[in-house]
Order: sequence, then C-alpha cells, then structure tokens
Amino acid sequence: MRRITAAVAAGLMTFAGLVAAGAPAQAATEAEYVALGDSYASGVGAGSYDASSGDCKRSTKNYPRLWAAANPEYSLKDVTCSGATIADVRADQLSALSASTNLVTLTVGGNDAQFSTVVQTCLTDTENACALATGWMSQYARNQLVDELTGLYKDIKARSPKALILVFGYPQTLSTSGVCSPIELSAKKRAGMNGLADALAEGTQKATVDAGVYFIDMRKQFTGHGACGTDPWVHSVNVSDTKASFHPNAAGHEKGYAAKFIATWG
Repeated sequence: MRRITAAVAAGLMTFAGLVAAGAPAQAATEAEYVALGDSYASGVGAGSYDASSGDCKRSTKNYPRLWAAANPEYSLKDVTCSGATIADVRADQLSALSASTNLVTLTVGGNDAQFSTVVQTCLTDTENACALATGWMSQYARNQLVDELTGLYKDIKARSPKALILVFGYPQTLSTSGVCSPIELSAKKRAGMNGLADALAEGTQKATVDAGVYFIDMRKQFTGHGACGTDPWVHSVNVSDTKASFHPNAAGHEKGYAAKFIATWG
C-alpha cells in the first residue's frame, strides 16, 4: 500500500479534481514524468553514467531512474545536468515540460549558493574562512534564493499546469563524528557545512510554499549517513572523481532519495 504524506495527498486531490473537471484522462502507460535539476538529481557520485549524457553525468542509478524503473507506467524524460543553476534549468531543461506532463521532480539551488566554492574553502582554508563562507551563503539561501526558486517553480507550473511537482531538498552532507579522509574537517567546519544544508532546505521549503508546490525534506532520511561516518550515503573527498565529493553515492540515491520518493508517492 502506498504511503502518502499530507502535502502529496493534497496534490493528488488537486490532480483528481482536474480530471473530474474535464481534463483529458490518460492511460497509465501514457503518464509522463520529467526530472529536472542539478548534480544531486542527475546522480553525480552514484556512478554508472549514461554516456549519451556527456558532462551532465546522468547516472542510471539516480533517483529519477530508480523511481521510474519501479513505476513503468510512467515515461521518464531525464534532463537533469551536473552543475545546473536555476538559470540553467530555465534555459536548458524547461523545454522538456508540456501541458501533458503528469509528474515533475526537481533538485536545484546548491550551485546558486556556490556549494562547490564553499566546500573548497572549508577543505583548504581556516575555520573562520569556512564559517564566513557558509554563513554568507546561508543568508543568501534564506533570502534571495527563495525569490529565485519561487519564480522557477511558477514557471514549471505554467508549462505543466496539471503536473504534481515535487521538489527534493539537499541532505546534511557530513556526519558529526568519524574521520574524514584524506582531508580532515573539524567539528566547527562540519557544523558550518551542515548549517548551509539546513539553510538551503529552509529556503527551498519557503519557496515551495510561496509557489504552491511540494517540498520533500531529505535531511531526516540521511540522518546517520553523512560523509565520514560509519555508513555513509555521501562521498567525502573523492580523489578519483572530485566532482563526486560531498554528493550522494549509489546508496544515497537508492536508500535515501529513491526510498523517500517511493515512500512518498509510490
């Protein structure tokens, strides 16, 4: 039996109301799912990249594809791309949407908050520099980013007015205990990086409320599975694939994102 959150249940009622009001019903085999977003959506860090996706690095193990594999009645358009910002999603990905799209998922905003630059600062500079970088970007995430995300979500709704839109947030990336290798991170640096993740989640959630779409908070799902812990679902510094650093690994997509997706929506 599907377990459905209150927010998504409301979305289902809205969707059912559209059908009852005269929106053309579609056969289950015709349902369309469009996946949008950045490296957390494309699956950087999960491995098994689709060669045809090039630098976008779409993994065959990313959460959109895992969910679609469990729900074959949906036809997936995966246009997620590593490095995507809000502007990139608008310019390069929204064209995949249509009036017939039934389901949209999205994870974006981390690159707008300079996630990679902040991580680099925390890895290579002082605790004070890390605190300054995470604090500055946390302020941005709770303020300006909210307006930018709200505008994007409204654009998605305009293109696909009958779609259920699920926005997946970012987890805290670091365990508070355990050894990070090959570069250690102090407790203060870990707190700063996790604080930025909290700010991104809070800003994203506010934007979803403002735009009338649905937020899926991933922080609780990843509790106990941050980088450097005993059972990490997130890479620490990955020497062989630096872009994968502090991104979910295959377990993070399967047991984290996809498991939450399936528990939420089916």
